Amino acid sequence: MAEHSSHAFDTHAIHAGREDLNALGVHVPPIDLSTTYPLGDLEGGGNSYETLATGQRPEDGATSMVYQRLWNPNVDRFERAMATLEGAEESVAYATGMAALTATLLACVAAGTPHIVAVRPLYGGSDHVLETGLLGTEVTWATTDTVSEAITPNTGLVILETPANPTLDLVDLAAIVAQAGDVPVMVDNTFATPVLQRPIDHGVTLVMHSATKFIGGHGDLLGGVISGPREWAVRLRQIRALTGALLHPLAAYQLHRGLQTLPIRIRAQQTTAAALADWLSTHPGVRHVHYPGIPGADPTGLVGRQMSGPGAVLAIAVAGGFEGARDFLERLQLVGHAVSLGGVDTLAQHPAGLTHRPVAASAKPHADVVRISVGLESLEDLRADLDQALRR
Repeated sequence: MAEHSSHAFDTHAIHAGREDLNALGVHVPPIDLSTTYPLGDLEGGGNSYETLATGQRPEDGATSMVYQRLWNPNVDRFERAMATLEGAEESVAYATGMAALTATLLACVAAGTPHIVAVRPLYGGSDHVLETGLLGTEVTWATTDTVSEAITPNTGLVILETPANPTLDLVDLAAIVAQAGDVPVMVDNTFATPVLQRPIDHGVTLVMHSATKFIGGHGDLLGGVISGPREWAVRLRQIRALTGALLHPLAAYQLHRGLQTLPIRIRAQQTTAAALADWLSTHPGVRHVHYPGIPGADPTGLVGRQMSGPGAVLAIAVAGGFEGARDFLERLQLVGHAVSLGGVDTLAQHPAGLTHRPVAASAKPHADVVRISVGLESLEDLRADLDQALRR
C-alpha cells in the first residue's frame, strides 16, 4: 500500500500511486509505451527476467523492466493506487475483468484446489466460465446459507458478487467469510467500488473489479484488477506474465486518472439512482424495483454497515413481461440501450437476453427485468425519458 495511509479516501483517490512523480519532475504520470527495455549486462538482464516472470516486483531484484508483458510503470502506478483504495497489500491488473477472473481460477487449479464454491447471481460471463469448467475448475453452486456445506478439501475459492448482477442482491460478507473458514473468499466489487464497499475490511481475501465499468467511468477502455495479499499477487502476476493478459499502459493511465474523480462520480450517480428507484417504485409501468436503497430491500441493514450507500445501478421488472421489457428498451431516446455499465451516461439492457444469456435457465434473470446503470445526466431528463418509454 502507498504511504500516508491516514489520509481520507478522497485524498487517496487523487494521490495514490503517484508517489514517484516528484522524483521524476512531472505533475502527471508519463505514459510509457515501451515494449522492451535495455538490459545492461547479460547476467543482470537474465536475473531481472526471472524475477519478473515468477511474479516478483522489480524491488525484489530486477534491475531492468525487460519487457512490457512482465512489467510496466503505468500499470504499476494504477495497481498501487487500487491497493490503497481497497486496503489491500497489493493489486494485479489485467486486460479485462474476465482475464482477472481467469487468472484467479488458474491459480486455484495450479495449486491443486480446482473446486470453486460460487453464490449466484453472478455476472453472466463469470457464471458461464464456472459452469463450463473450461479452465479445469469444478463448481458447486451454493446459497448464502449453504457455503460451508459445499466446501471440500479441494476447494480453492468461494466466489460471490455483492451487490449482485443484475438483481442487486446484497450478501453479508462477514457471514460468508465465517462459513468459508480457511478457504479464501473472492468478491466481485464492480457495482459498489471501494467508494461504497471495502470487502477486505470484512475479512474477504480477494477483491475483483471489471475496471471497465465505474473505475474507468467513461466507456472507453477495458481492464480488470484483483486486490489482496502479497502471496496471491505473486501467483497472479506469474500467471499474467505467462498468459500475456497484461493491461495496456494507455488503459492503465486512463484507469489511474479515472480514480481521481471516482468518489464524486459514484456519489452523484448514486443520488440520481436513489431518486429514480423511489419514483419507479410507484410507476404503473413497473412491476418491481430491485435496488438496495428502497424500503424492504435490505432487511439486515447491510447498507450503512457493510456498504456506505446503495450504489448507482438498479433493475426494474417491467409490466408486460418480456414484450414489455423489449418495447421499453426500444423506445428509450436519451438512455442508451447497450451492455456494460458504470459510465457517465445512463445505459439500460436486458440481462436474460444479453449478458446473462449463457446462464442456466434455473438461474437466469426473469425475462421482464431490465438493468439500468445511472449516469450523470439530469434527473429530470432521465425521468422524462424513462416515463415516456414505460407509458407508450
